[in-house]
Amino acid sequence: MNAPLTSFVNQLFAAIERARSIEQLLQEPLNWAMRDWNVAGVVLMAASKGAWKRTLQLGKISAEPPDWNVASDCMDTRRIAQTALWSYFPIGSSSQKDLVLCCQPATGADASQQIMEHLSLIALAIDTWQRQQQKARDVVRLNQILTVAANWHSHQDLDRLLQDIAQAATRLLRCDRASIFLWDKGARELVGHPALGMEGKPLRIADDKGLAGAVLKSLQPRRWDRSDPHDEVDRRVDSSSGYRTDSLLAVPLMDSRNKPMGVFEVINHTDGRFDTQDEVDLIELARHASAALSNTQQMQRLVQTRDRLTHDAQQQVQLVGNSPEMELLKSTITRVGNTDLAVLLLGENGTGKEVVSRQIHYQSKRRYEPFIAVNCAAITETLLESELFGHEKGAFTDAHESRNGKFELASGGTLFLDEIGDMSMAGQAKLLRVLEEKVVVRVGGSSPIPVNVRVIAATNQNLVDLVQKKKFREDLYFRLTVVTMMLPPLRNRGDDVLDLADFFLTMFCNKIGRTKPAWSATAKRRLTMHDWPGNVRELRNIVERIAYLTTGETIDESQIDFVRSPRSMGEDSASFDLSKTLGDATADFQVKFIEEQIKACSRNVSQAAEKMGLQRSNLYRKMKQLGMKQPD
Repeated sequence: MNAPLTSFVNQLFAAIERARSIEQLLQEPLNWAMRDWNVAGVVLMAASKGAWKRTLQLGKISAEPPDWNVASDCMDTRRIAQTALWSYFPIGSSSQKDLVLCCQPATGADASQQIMEHLSLIALAIDTWQRQQQKARDVVRLNQILTVAANWHSHQDLDRLLQDIAQAATRLLRCDRASIFLWDKGARELVGHPALGMEGKPLRIADDKGLAGAVLKSLQPRRWDRSDPHDEVDRRVDSSSGYRTDSLLAVPLMDSRNKPMGVFEVINHTDGRFDTQDEVDLIELARHASAALSNTQQMQRLVQTRDRLTHDAQQQVQLVGNSPEMELLKSTITRVGNTDLAVLLLGENGTGKEVVSRQIHYQSKRRYEPFIAVNCAAITETLLESELFGHEKGAFTDAHESRNGKFELASGGTLFLDEIGDMSMAGQAKLLRVLEEKVVVRVGGSSPIPVNVRVIAATNQNLVDLVQKKKFREDLYFRLTVVTMMLPPLRNRGDDVLDLADFFLTMFCNKIGRTKPAWSATAKRRLTMHDWPGNVRELRNIVERIAYLTTGETIDESQIDFVRSPRSMGEDSASFDLSKTLGDATADFQVKFIEEQIKACSRNVSQAAEKMGLQRSNLYRKMKQLGMKQPD
């Protein structure tokens, strides 16, 4: 792969990690690629409900917009289209098939072939990002269901249990009402326990009437809304309650012998209709609800499901490696895991501090409770208190509703405070107070809220130096350093590099369904000789790139591309353009050095400035002089 294309791939991989939308995913890579495409500007169009939506616009665009009819033909035929001012390129993503990139060419040669080459990589990046987003949504959804279901086994009162199940269903599925209809086989009736929103005695309907009766008979899920010409709703219920049913989803409840025990029904989705995902979620809820309504053995199965999910989550954050440094680290985690001691994790960026924190969580008695991670460097001082401690409705301009803080969300579990060294002095004082008193008060509130949280903090900075420089509170330092763990950099872990590379390769190959290739001897030698400035994170990214972009059965050293680090800059004289003046070459070096420093500090400008011996304001001034774009 040529150098420009490799750089473009690196841009895409970096964007995949941080993007929260298709627009965010494509903005920086497209900005970078436009220079090679010889285009004045681009417009990304997305078809939505029979119309076109301009989702992203970059560069200088003429007054005449793209022709949406031509864009439609381009999308339908999957071929490049041309007009006097625009070129239209379909993006061949399998997960996002309605995207067309409209380019306004500048003067010069046609770059259509190069654009299509880049767009094939963009399509792959979109599909990869969509899979990651779906997996993240699945994890959140399953965690919500598990969290709700894990509490059901504590109930001894059947009516209270049924009420809680119905309320959980309305919250998770975003609907008005829910009912659990238990089958009274002798009376040939379905009895609502409860009919949420219905007053008085339980609702009783014939077991062969309405949508619930159809589900009980077929034992298959059913969905209905007003767009269906066949009205399957028992309108006598609406008449007696004065309630109007506009959409409905019902699934069967099965006992431990796979025999029908009733129907789980939810009514009136806030978006107007229930979809396939709602059906999947309600089936999952119904499975847990059936277990909660059954005997103790069924309850044990529910707990086993929770244990398996927790075990699976623990397996996804394994500590790979058998070097002496890692064996010592594993031993320390085992000793402190089942305690409530505060832990401080120290080490370079990319050494796996969050992985270690999760291992400590999963080896503790809090393993079934929430694990909440907070990047302190990513929270501005003005939002820190609200983010950590929550706020009440109306506490400030944008506080449209009350919100739990991270401490409340993590109550009973573990709170991981990453980049603790970047927290402001005011934030440190508030954090110390909460750690000492074990209560939080929301912004705009007055009631103390008890929290039971284990705190694990992490930083790549020298906190002792920060304390001496009066940039970190000494009392907070001692509060956090009950147990201190130093995570070794990857370059000091010997053959762990090969174990980690093989672990990541297996994981990514399984994810994309390809046969796992073998590492050649030269590839292994190249991996072990690299100094890994980006540590495990750098290795993971390289192996992911190899898994997705190589096709052979063996990986050789030529397929391992290392991203240059600031520490290696200047080692390769061939990378300099010797035709430039000393002033221009010096300016180029300064631009690259500043960019790499900011990137190495996870875009924390203050930290990067400190590493370069500058004040933050001086760094911004220097970047302006060099014509550099200001970081977000």
